[in-house]
Amino acid sequence: MHGTHRSRLAGAALLFLGLAAPVLGLSAPVLGLAASAAGEPRVEIVLTGLEIPWALAFAPDGRLFITERPGRIRVASGGRLAAAPVAELAVTHVGEAGLMGLALDPDFARSGHLYVCYTARRQGPSVNRVARLTLRGARAADERVLLDDIPAANVHDGCRVKFGPDRKLYVTTGDAARPQDAQNPRVLSGKILRLNADGSVPGDNPFHGSPVWSLGHRNPQGLAWDAAGRLWASEHGQTAHDEINLIQPGRNYGWPDIRGDETRPGLVSPALHSGDDTWAPSGMAFLGDSLYVGGLVGYRLLKVTLADGKVTGSTNLLYRAYGRLRDVVVGPDGALYVSTNNRDGRGAPTRDDDRVLRVVP
Repeated sequence: MHGTHRSRLAGAALLFLGLAAPVLGLSAPVLGLAASAAGEPRVEIVLTGLEIPWALAFAPDGRLFITERPGRIRVASGGRLAAAPVAELAVTHVGEAGLMGLALDPDFARSGHLYVCYTARRQGPSVNRVARLTLRGARAADERVLLDDIPAANVHDGCRVKFGPDRKLYVTTGDAARPQDAQNPRVLSGKILRLNADGSVPGDNPFHGSPVWSLGHRNPQGLAWDAAGRLWASEHGQTAHDEINLIQPGRNYGWPDIRGDETRPGLVSPALHSGDDTWAPSGMAFLGDSLYVGGLVGYRLLKVTLADGKVTGSTNLLYRAYGRLRDVVVGPDGALYVSTNNRDGRGAPTRDDDRVLRVVP
């Protein structure tokens, strides 16, 4: 089925925009170039026919690696989406579970290492797993499990993985539908974790011998670092009150004891929350001084402006234009690349979904 995807990558429009040549191939035709309203970004549809793309990651040579939640890692190169997956993992694809996070080794050109987070297919209770694969030619193999037995469920799995400026691997975990576990530092769910690239625990983590970096999270799905090296995370609230948090090691972000503007000694309130609105924020990335966050239920690209580590405002972009937006990354050409998730059972897919968009704010 996947070999018949009608996938193309945008190219010629970049010359019009006056930007660098597209990282995915200049010779391929543009699938779609949306007319932008006043104040709206320019948008190109650069990939179509994906099945629930969860995470995007660019290699140094411009290839775009993509996880699809049913268990595939895909790659786009030379202007097309490769027909054969780079890897197919045995995952439990039920509800929100499956193959989710993806990060490339900071030394990917040398090592070929890809890091993933997925819900493992096995007997007994569901677990999420962080693993490393090695790309050899057109296939990724030699799976090495780095962290196992993270509580999983059909909802609230987290599973975003990113390398920070410190070259440590950060992993988000949801509460796996057990809210109080987010407050237990001995349980890995409802946390942001920090690991060495080999899966060992860094010696400077806030809880000795533990991968836990912060706790009290409900379902964090986005990680990004600003120019000053500060870590920010997006988090799904319970019936609205979605959050953007400034993450500091060892701090407790309150779930399920506080939400929104509520405060309590020892708990950290969000830097920004959605109030009675719902974003369902997921992947996010900094471009310049602004943070861009994909919204699933919110059907938007949320632009958050900051100054000196404080939120100064937010704006909705692409509102209801492309449906559910899952991941946001910055490409080597300086544009944003945004994936849709309209085929995940909660959206209204078009014939071309799911897609990857190239967005120039």
